Amino acid sequence: MNEKELLKNIVEYFNINIFENHIKASISTHSKLKSYNINPIIVKYLSKVLENNYSPEGVAKALFYPRVLGTSINTSFGTRIQNMFVELGIANGSLIKGMDIEFVDKIDNRRKWCQLKSGPNTINSEDVRPLILKFTSTIHLARTNKALKGISNSDFIVGVLYGENDELSMHYRAIDRTHPVIIGKEFWHRITGFPNFYDGLVIELQKCINNLDTKDLITIGCDTLAEEIKNSPLFQFN
Repeated sequence: MNEKELLKNIVEYFNINIFENHIKASISTHSKLKSYNINPIIVKYLSKVLENNYSPEGVAKALFYPRVLGTSINTSFGTRIQNMFVELGIANGSLIKGMDIEFVDKIDNRRKWCQLKSGPNTINSEDVRPLILKFTSTIHLARTNKALKGISNSDFIVGVLYGENDELSMHYRAIDRTHPVIIGKEFWHRITGFPNFYDGLVIELQKCINNLDTKDLITIGCDTLAEEIKNSPLFQFN
């Protein structure tokens, strides 16, 4: 598959499985009160912050905004991207526990076992040691069983989907001292074989996003949720 075809396929995957799916879920799922676990104290406070009042509209915004603009899209993003690499034949699902995908590195021609991360600040300090131990124990097991002859630390990597190397957090840098953390343009080069694929992908995704119909998405979702909140016995409004 050439670069243009691969770009087209990935953008189409993003459009259908990430963007349009998120838009549909925002209306069909996230506008329903039953989809939330509610902290009654916090939600009253956030309603006051948003509307200067404890009201159905304020509660709806306090629930709907962070779900739709934060947790919903971020949670689905990583899983969808992992599936995308496999479904489009860019990589294989890994048979090794704890690894997300396997692929042949198009720069050094070695097989890589990869744990995918979204961006340069997406792990915490407590994630570093367990991740390194997971990599190390897997390599030791493979060498003991002679299953992966010639395997090295550099064959187990963290692939970061977007960002620049100088943006990597100190936690990623700690991992990089043992196992390569490959980010953004270089990662996409290694997995696709095209040096400028990342730059082209950013441009094409922007075109796709500009064509999405998101008019009144937030308004419709919040209004639907607010109406349910207004009639729910969980809340009492003056």
